[in-house]
Amino acid sequence: MDAFSSSFCTKFYPHTNKLIFSPTSTSSQTHLFYISAVNVEERPKRTTTSQNNNSSSTPTINTETPVLGGDHSKKPVLTKRRPSSRSFVTDTPSFPSTIFNTFDNFVNNFIDPPTRPSVDPQHVLATNFAPVDEFPPTKCTVIEGELPESINGAYIRNGPNPQYLPRGPYHLFDGDGMLHSLLISNGQATFCSRYVQTYKYKIEHKHGSPVFPNVFSGFNGLTASAARGAITAARVLSGQYNPINGIGVANTSLAFFSKKLFALGESDLPYEIKVTPDGEILTVGRTDFDGKLYMSMTAHPKVDPKTEEAFAFRYGPVPPFLTFFRFDSSGVKQADVPIFSMTRPAFLHDFAITQKYAIFTEIQIGMNPMEMIFGNGSPVGADPSAVSKIGVIPRYAKDESEMKWIDVPGFNIIHAINAWDEGEDEIVLIAPNILSVEHTLERMELVHALMEKVRINLKTGMVSRQPLSARNLDFGVINQNYTGMKNRFVYAGIGDPMPKISGVVKLDVGDDQEQKDCTVGCRIFGPGCYGGEPFYVEREPNNPDTDEDDGYVVTYVHDENTGESKFLVMDAKSPTLDIVASVKLPGRVPYGFHGIFVKESELKKL
Repeated sequence: MDAFSSSFCTKFYPHTNKLIFSPTSTSSQTHLFYISAVNVEERPKRTTTSQNNNSSSTPTINTETPVLGGDHSKKPVLTKRRPSSRSFVTDTPSFPSTIFNTFDNFVNNFIDPPTRPSVDPQHVLATNFAPVDEFPPTKCTVIEGELPESINGAYIRNGPNPQYLPRGPYHLFDGDGMLHSLLISNGQATFCSRYVQTYKYKIEHKHGSPVFPNVFSGFNGLTASAARGAITAARVLSGQYNPINGIGVANTSLAFFSKKLFALGESDLPYEIKVTPDGEILTVGRTDFDGKLYMSMTAHPKVDPKTEEAFAFRYGPVPPFLTFFRFDSSGVKQADVPIFSMTRPAFLHDFAITQKYAIFTEIQIGMNPMEMIFGNGSPVGADPSAVSKIGVIPRYAKDESEMKWIDVPGFNIIHAINAWDEGEDEIVLIAPNILSVEHTLERMELVHALMEKVRINLKTGMVSRQPLSARNLDFGVINQNYTGMKNRFVYAGIGDPMPKISGVVKLDVGDDQEQKDCTVGCRIFGPGCYGGEPFYVEREPNNPDTDEDDGYVVTYVHDENTGESKFLVMDAKSPTLDIVASVKLPGRVPYGFHGIFVKESELKKL
């Protein structure tokens, strides 16, 4: 059984079935809780007794897992995790698998060990970034306030959660997608955590070890890239897996369109998801929309609330670097619109739509094969010599003939919050601009995102930019009924640092207010408490005359002092975003990426 290299000295005690984690001091000032004692392919032993989610006698996994966070000088608190309700069959490693794993270990230990913090599992998976096991549907306790009657549905958050702890370099973006759902009905809440059953997840579960290469961290330098490329080719040729069936992890976001719910990651096709009435999360399967969707799709499609159309794109390392497309209200994918005027393979994670246009950005971060091969860097990196651009195309364009590109130096966005048309020739875009773009993938703790209101004149090519707040803000959301239309309020996470969110702010972006902070509401979660992306939920979803901010802001929050996670419901109108309800979660929710709230009426249609 493979284990970490010498820097990951394992201490597995079979007689206790415990995976021992020990705190390590990295300096006199900083204390991080490192994973220093886990076998790479070791999985918790599961009991076979049937479960009763409403009973305290529910069986537990024998493995004890520390709750990471808080005072790391103290002995970690241990909690028991419940078993998954699913059963899997893991093959005994074949001779070829053993050979490939041996070569993998050689590469990870001697050719390309994880020397940089951004790809060192001990660093990346510290504290509440550490992976958790699946958690079956379990009733929760409301510990503060009451869940509003109008919030009936499921809040689901996606994020990386590696099925097996990495053998070598690992980036946060490489983890297998895990969905953490809270189903709410008539004031009662049921929590569940499940992996997205991607092709990659199922193949590796069958083999009992990592099989696919890590895209963001596995190709560093010519020698390492050649070695891992050869091992990958050998695995494919031996029949361990077929990359045509997908290589993605579906760990980024969720989207609801065409009356279906999808888990998304931009390196693969969408995976259809269902949430059952008892709170269970099911993966229906990988979806290619009747063979019309190829290769991959953005994790941030935009759904027009009026027409129910979904707009999306894919990007890649070879021309056309960008391809734009849409789905009609019935879920039928329309023809691709390849954009050959995009001149380089920029990192294009998100975009925006208005009622007339789709807006893309060609930023200074892009696919960087030369740096990957000759500079021991990531396949995605910053190019300071590149000039950022904004591209605008009619959203019903049949080809790229009407695509317009405008130079906007220093404008580097990862996420776009909203956009709208003003008059005949102007577009307004709300987005956080990444300062210190060179740190985006390697040193996320140094990234500062400045929320901006960008006004684009398509006739003159002039662009004006207005900062909306000096805070480090990202993961911004709006009332989804205003997607592609003029809106007034934005709810954004305060990076401390990203992707840990120390609080939520409410911005008023409706009017141009030069040299003025647009913050009109704020809630800080408290010392040692961090959440994720907020999400806006309507108070009266069937009332078209309700105010734009008449609703709730919801998110998961983890307390690093106690090791507990909770679900917060905040009053979206309140200047202090008052807490309406707080739900104690029976399982830990690691820090992750994007979420969604799906109404009960929509869940019933899945």
